[in-house]
Amino acid sequence: MTSRQRLLTALRLGTPDRVPVAPWGTSRFGLDSEVGQRLLRETDLFHEVGAGGNIILGQDPPVASEEHGSGSVTVYRTPSGPLTRVVRRTAVTSATVKFPCASAADVERMLAMPFEPVGCNLEGYFRAEEQVGEEGLTMIGLATGLCWVADLLSPEDFCLLWADAPEVMERAVEVATERICEWLRRACLAGAQAFRIVGPEYASVELGPRAYERLVVNMDSRLCAIIHEFGGIAHVHNHGPITRYYDLLLRVGMDSLDPLEAPPWGDCDIAEAKARIGHRICLVGNLDDMEILGKKPTEVVLRMGRELIEKAGPGGFILGGTSSGTFNAHAVENFIALRRLAEEMAGG
Repeated sequence: MTSRQRLLTALRLGTPDRVPVAPWGTSRFGLDSEVGQRLLRETDLFHEVGAGGNIILGQDPPVASEEHGSGSVTVYRTPSGPLTRVVRRTAVTSATVKFPCASAADVERMLAMPFEPVGCNLEGYFRAEEQVGEEGLTMIGLATGLCWVADLLSPEDFCLLWADAPEVMERAVEVATERICEWLRRACLAGAQAFRIVGPEYASVELGPRAYERLVVNMDSRLCAIIHEFGGIAHVHNHGPITRYYDLLLRVGMDSLDPLEAPPWGDCDIAEAKARIGHRICLVGNLDDMEILGKKPTEVVLRMGRELIEKAGPGGFILGGTSSGTFNAHAVENFIALRRLAEEMAGG
């Protein structure tokens, strides 16, 4: 099997020639680098590209951004006045220090902005598909409506919005989801076949099961349904503890789920996950990119990988990291060593 065939077989709950070993992207190295090309040749790489425009704000929204040495200021010109985001940068990282929204009224103002659907430009996706070829699988990253709302507010205000004005949050997620669905249908008609849906963790980590049902199950199941209508793959990314969400996850209708984080970062026991959902959802994970793959000796990582394959494989399982897209050179070598382990365990 090629890596693409191997990944697609596992994602569709089949049993490939061996368990795929799949880094999420090539981290800071880039696909065109020597390290990126090694990952492409020597693992079963997931390669993610953007959607090619702001699906939710639309075409030419009334938004202006100004860069300066220590960060940026973005102004959203709503019909009832401006909303402002301030980002600060250091040599190491960046963070939003002022969010555009702080209340239900601010979210309503954001929703009142004029909207024209963004064009569906898949040039980047098809270019990546050609570059990756049969040596991996290219997916379009798709932020959910909930992910958009969470990005508008500080974590505290996000939680308070759900507590104080859940109808406003639900309406905002609904509006955003409708816009995503319209774009997604056009993307599928144009030939896009695999999507990574990002955002459910904002409900599971910060809001709880009731919110997860209303803001994830009721919304993101629409995305999965459209993707499946065209025979595509709907992959969901959901960080954090997920054990109490297994029944709700099944109702989203996804094909596959990552990262299934083990303690202390999450609460996933891979054997339990396999028993509860692993015969209906392909499991992707769960070795932490930075703390395990990037730091542990290779012999320790191989021991952990063997245990995961024995518990969750050989079908409907993809051995990977926590899909952070951030890992170091040591993790690269460990991914490649895990691929050799998977071949050995399959009798190759």
